[in-house]
Amino acid sequence: MSDLHLVELTSQLAGEPIRKGFGRGLLQAGKDNSDVVAACADLTDSTQMSLFKAEFPNRFIEIGVAEQNLVTVGSGMAAMGKIPFVSSYAAFSPGRNWEQIRTTICLNNQPVKIVGSHAGVSVGPDGATHQMLEDIALMRVLPNMIVIAPGDSLEAEKATLAMAQNKHPNYLRLAREATPIITTADTPFEIGQAYVYRQGKDVSLIATGTMTYQALLAAEKLAGHGIEAEVVHVPTIKPLDDETILKSVKKTGAVVTAEEGQIAGGLGGAISELLSENHPVPVKRVGMKDRFGESGTPEQLLLHFGLDANHIALAAHHVLSNKTT
Repeated sequence: MSDLHLVELTSQLAGEPIRKGFGRGLLQAGKDNSDVVAACADLTDSTQMSLFKAEFPNRFIEIGVAEQNLVTVGSGMAAMGKIPFVSSYAAFSPGRNWEQIRTTICLNNQPVKIVGSHAGVSVGPDGATHQMLEDIALMRVLPNMIVIAPGDSLEAEKATLAMAQNKHPNYLRLAREATPIITTADTPFEIGQAYVYRQGKDVSLIATGTMTYQALLAAEKLAGHGIEAEVVHVPTIKPLDDETILKSVKKTGAVVTAEEGQIAGGLGGAISELLSENHPVPVKRVGMKDRFGESGTPEQLLLHFGLDANHIALAAHHVLSNKTT
């Protein structure tokens, strides 16, 4: 492991939905700053805005099932000096209201904090319609937008507090199911920073969101084969931490990316763009490959779509076979 105050990796790590960390962070942000306000599209409990609503009912707006209105109201509140957090399922925001996000928020560089919950195939039995896989690509292409995918609930809490102080539009991507807690209260988080969670010299496993845990498990498996994998956690997909990523890749000479979303335009796309212009090496992208999700348990779906530690380890063997020394 690294010196970032991480939890020791075991098969019995405590788990918690990442969205719960957002709920705690939003509540604390509201306590810290009276300009923090919140609005939701009829999913207050699911997105964990209920804590903020209970504490600050006069600073909360229930928009209803009207996601396009949700973000335009948020933009208006930001224009009046407020710090609005607006939440829904990612399938609907940004899935349904991307044009309003583009025109009313990003074009005007309004510091609206867009929270997309229930992202990725780990949403489970709700199926393809609710398993948002394209949101990273949609949001990182927007000028002025910051894109964040925390690795666990503690990091989500820190990210929410950091977003409340940031002066730009932000998108926070949250998973539904319980995710192993791999960080601690002392683990650093800063918008725009990537972190080396495990040192290695043979291959860089670059992951974001829920997949960082899988990448750490994959590194353990690879160690059993004498392969020293470096795990780079990328909670901020935009702006990308070019320096940390390039430093790792120049050391290892091979890359596997891992994300719970479409590899086209997602983290894998961002890393491939960076490396093609600065330091080309063999790259294998682990993620959704031009497919929609299906209904099943989160565990079944991660295995079915090749988003688990075993598939990350297999991808590492693949890029190592193409690595030039």
